[in-house]
Amino acid sequence: MGLLNEQVALITGAGGGIGRGVALSFAKAGAAVVVAELDVESGRAVAAELQALGARALFIKTDVSSKRDIDAAIQAAVDQFGGLDILVNNAFAPTPNVLLEDKTDAMLEKTLNSTVWAAWWTMKAALPHMRARGGGKIINFYSIDTEVGAWLHGDYNAAKSAVVGLTRSAASEWGRFNIRVNAIAPTAMGATFHKLAAENPGFAEHSAALRPLGRCGEPEEDIGPVVVFLASEMSRFVTGETIHVDGGLHLPGYNSRPADVPAREY
Repeated sequence: MGLLNEQVALITGAGGGIGRGVALSFAKAGAAVVVAELDVESGRAVAAELQALGARALFIKTDVSSKRDIDAAIQAAVDQFGGLDILVNNAFAPTPNVLLEDKTDAMLEKTLNSTVWAAWWTMKAALPHMRARGGGKIINFYSIDTEVGAWLHGDYNAAKSAVVGLTRSAASEWGRFNIRVNAIAPTAMGATFHKLAAENPGFAEHSAALRPLGRCGEPEEDIGPVVVFLASEMSRFVTGETIHVDGGLHLPGYNSRPADVPAREY
C-alpha cells in the first residue's frame, strides 16, 4: 500500500526540475496527480511518465499568475478524480538577476503574481474541496535565498518571505478543518542548476562542497520523499513548519555577492 493511495494531488510547475521529482514520488506513492504546468510539451511529457508508472495523471496547462487558470486547474482535478487532498505550490516565474536598485516594479509584480498571489489563489480555491474530503495537506515552497539575503533576488526574497507568513496563517486558521499547511526550502539539481553548471566550470563541485552532506540534491530521490511525508499521514501532527531540504546548506549559508560589485560605493 502506498503512502498516498486514493489521494488526489495538484502540483504546480510539475513539468520539470523539483516539481517533476515530486510528481514522480507522488505517483510511486499511489496518488493521482494533476500536473499544473505552463509549458505544454513538458507538462504532457511528465503526465505520460506518471501514467507509464501506472498512476492516474492529468496535465492541465496552467499559468499560476492567472487566477482563472488556477481555478480551472483545481476544478479539473475535482472533475477528473473526484476531489482534492493535496496541494503543492512549487511554480514561480523568474525575473532577471539584477541588483535591487535595478529591479523594476514590473519584475516585483511578476514575482508576486507567480508566488504569493499564486499560493493565495490555489489555497483559497482548494479549501472548499479539502473541507468536503474532511481535511487536506498544503505544501508551499520557500527558499534559503531569503534567509541569506541572496544578491540579485530582491523581489524573489520578498515574495518567499510572504509565502512563509501565508503558510503560518493558514496553518493556524485551517487546522480547525483538519488541513495541515507546511513549507519546505529545497535545493536540488533542477533546470537552473544544470544551466549554471554548464555555464560555469566547477559550479557543481563548489555547490556540493558548501553542504555538510557534501553533495547536491536529486529532485526525486531527495526532495520528493520529504514532500510525500508532509502529504501523508506520517506527518498528521505537523503543521506550520518550514523544513530545509538542502543537505544542510542552511547551516553555513552562502555568500552570493557578485565578484564585480565593490564593497563600498557612493
